[in-house]
Amino acid sequence: MAGTSSPYAPREMKSLSHKEQATTMHRPRKLGIGSRLAALAAAFTMVVGVPMPGIAQSHADEDGAATPIEHVVVIFQENVSFDHYFATYPNALNDDPGEPAFHPVPDTPNVNGLSGVLLSNNPNGANPARLSRAQAALCDQDHGYTDEQTAFDFGLMDNFLANVPNQFCSNLDVNLSNEIMDYFDGNTVTALWNYAQHFAMNDNSYGTTFGPSTPGALNLAAGNTFGAISGANTDPHNKPAVAGDIAGGSAVDDGQPSEDVCSTRDTFFFDSTSKNIGDLLNAAGMTWGWFQGGFDLTITNANGTTGCARSTRSEITGVTKVDYIPHHEPFQYFVNTRNPNHTRPGGIGAIGYTDAANHQYDLHDFFDATNAGHMPQVAFLKAAGFQDGHAQYSDPLDEQNFLVDTINFLMKRPEWEHTAVFISYDDSDGWYDHVIGPVVHQSQTSADTLTGSGLCGSNAPGDGQQGRCGYGPRLPFMVISPWAKRNFVDHTLTDQSSIIRFIEDNFDLGRIGGGSADAYAGSVLNMFDFDRRHHEPARRLLLDPSTGEPL
Repeated sequence: MAGTSSPYAPREMKSLSHKEQATTMHRPRKLGIGSRLAALAAAFTMVVGVPMPGIAQSHADEDGAATPIEHVVVIFQENVSFDHYFATYPNALNDDPGEPAFHPVPDTPNVNGLSGVLLSNNPNGANPARLSRAQAALCDQDHGYTDEQTAFDFGLMDNFLANVPNQFCSNLDVNLSNEIMDYFDGNTVTALWNYAQHFAMNDNSYGTTFGPSTPGALNLAAGNTFGAISGANTDPHNKPAVAGDIAGGSAVDDGQPSEDVCSTRDTFFFDSTSKNIGDLLNAAGMTWGWFQGGFDLTITNANGTTGCARSTRSEITGVTKVDYIPHHEPFQYFVNTRNPNHTRPGGIGAIGYTDAANHQYDLHDFFDATNAGHMPQVAFLKAAGFQDGHAQYSDPLDEQNFLVDTINFLMKRPEWEHTAVFISYDDSDGWYDHVIGPVVHQSQTSADTLTGSGLCGSNAPGDGQQGRCGYGPRLPFMVISPWAKRNFVDHTLTDQSSIIRFIEDNFDLGRIGGGSADAYAGSVLNMFDFDRRHHEPARRLLLDPSTGEPL
């Protein structure tokens, strides 16, 4: 589409010599493995109560991973509850010949979705309704830290209509009655349903805390939102955090990262004592990066926009949205991992290593490096705004184009045999979901309402870190890999920080500490089968990005 660069065509960039790389970047280490497989199996058993599948037949790879996974790719999308995309999985309506059809394979497992009275006599006073492919463009719902807790109503899950007037529909000629209750099926989110047929999904995964995009992104990067410091950028457009950005010392709203040259309003940051997964990856000398659409400020889009104003128009929503959204970039909040001026890497060979870019890149840098044979060991991918799935300016069909293009690209790569792709989301956008997760981290601030005024749970948090009420809403979560179980629905309790726990365990990184949820996050290992006897190294599912159907 206009304004985007093909993932298959590397951009021209200066390549560093081997001598330059050796003097300016850390080299990835070969990790010792010892008894790590046994320890990993023991940890898995402790979390899920059953032995890790196929661990006896598994082996550590030559690059030092505890499993055959040598490359982890996390595709982090925007604002979807589990029921919003998978309410009736695996049963699609299939009543419109103009929509892609979806027919599940035999013995497809069901999910904890919507059925019975939840569809016919819902306690919210309005029944969930199926949205057609023609209704892909929707309003942004109220998904604030406090309002989401209010919608949960002590776990009764019956107050989702309370804040419906607070929808955001700028430039959209749409305002469906009670749309916060509604859902898509396999005739619209066709690719995701097809991926679920061939790989693994989890129907018991949650936001680590309540709240909008920024807390979700921080939980993916650090498993923590505590320690936020109001910050005024030297840029006069940047302002300190406003009331409501921070509660009890934790980030609970969408303040932008301090010092990011693209930030334009209220900002906050985390000082050098606050750690994230990037710190662990750097200490291990591993190649990694956060790759976000629009981060490269030197590019001019087809519509003439450049710098922080680079933008792309969605043909589905009709909205033109900036490609780079500062509060979606979690590593920019941390002094240790930020690249405030969006400095470019020294060359394609430098991508993934420590140099002036500090592991923060544009989305095209991931495809450029991978095409050049330098696929990072850990990569977090964030779509340009119009393709990130966020209601009001993006949609499931634009999102599907991004997901399928990216996964098709990866499946054609020689690294695919040892790659695991996680598809995860930052928050629920407030969309209805009928399941409440356990309260694993309590909070008592004026912003909390889950179990009473000023309450989330019945006690103060044991670690003293207020403003981290969670788990939050249930979110879609998938693993796509030759090592993923086939057509499998996992019910293991997981959250956003389960991804960084897998990265930590797989590459022997240790824990972040400082109260990070990685210490108690559920394991994702039940979604994999590392038994070599079951392995299908060439297992691929190439889809049509427009329809989501198999090619």
